[in-house]
Amino acid sequence: MKQFDLVGKGVKLVLKENVLAVLSDAPLNTVSSAFHNGGGLKKTNVILNVEVPKSCADRTLHDDPDAFIVNASKTFGIRGSFIGVVTAAAVANYSLVSKRNGEFAVSVVATAADNEGNTCNFSESAGEPIEVQEDAGTINIIVVVDGNPTESCLVGIIITATEAKMAALKELDIRSRFSGDEATGTVTDAIVVAETSRGAPIVYGGPASPLGQLVGYCTRKAVKEAVMKADECMPCRSLFVRLKERHFSVEKMASELAKAKSLGLDEKTLAAGLTNTLKTNPFYASIVLAAVKMDGDITKGLVPPEIGDAKAVSKKFREVLLSKQAPSNVAYPSDYDAVDLPPFLKQALIGIVKVALSDKTN
Repeated sequence: MKQFDLVGKGVKLVLKENVLAVLSDAPLNTVSSAFHNGGGLKKTNVILNVEVPKSCADRTLHDDPDAFIVNASKTFGIRGSFIGVVTAAAVANYSLVSKRNGEFAVSVVATAADNEGNTCNFSESAGEPIEVQEDAGTINIIVVVDGNPTESCLVGIIITATEAKMAALKELDIRSRFSGDEATGTVTDAIVVAETSRGAPIVYGGPASPLGQLVGYCTRKAVKEAVMKADECMPCRSLFVRLKERHFSVEKMASELAKAKSLGLDEKTLAAGLTNTLKTNPFYASIVLAAVKMDGDITKGLVPPEIGDAKAVSKKFREVLLSKQAPSNVAYPSDYDAVDLPPFLKQALIGIVKVALSDKTN
């Protein structure tokens, strides 16, 4: 069992077996989206984040999740009311961030991952079509305020913490597994905000308020650390992983490029050549990453007016890459139109193939 003091006298974080618990000597006021005993303003001395063992079948949990949470509370011998959330993440990989600002302080505890310890493969982007799958993961956040926020302030803190969670995912360039768009969370995220009621009333919890700035800082850092502890979403993960997260695997890119018969290469050769070239040539790797970022802006309608016709400009990628190989006014083969990839990525890859692959194999 591990135990740590949180902000505020008599509030501690305890890790025991598959349960991460916030325990308070005095009742805490809470607002949460927790499955067990969540909802409006509730008083409790106990907040549990329960890890679902891999041995627990999805159907068993889905049929009666409340029974699973209640049974897990026996780890701490809890008899009274408590707040409970569940996660597939290893709760031992939690992140805890605390900070004090004069009369109040904040502690944030976050866990993030699926039952394979992966965060990159279960994220979503709110507002997109989502087909729920059994292997969903979770980001759980517990915010403890040593202070006296009003009830409306507690709700404001939920908004601030959610914004900070999204900012953490953006920092790591985590993408939705459904669309490849920037992720905003997972389909089963939960948040609990608790306060000790000590001190003068605090009315504002928005991102610009003194309390909100602490909540934002602690949540952003805690979520980022928790995600990184899953190992799969490190900032330095490979270009191939980041492309695949955007739904552009090497196999998919090679399959599309093979449609341009004038390139003179089959799908297998293209896949092997692209893999080797992007692994060994930093310039080409950076061109591809820049291309997908530009294509993302095109998809969102964020092309500045100075760029004009983005598709026409995208061909400059190819022309720059080919500038030492052929005149920039070289004919544009009609079969390039058959390649179904976003414009900047398409032109960048064609240029790379022509420079690094085609001329070597023809």
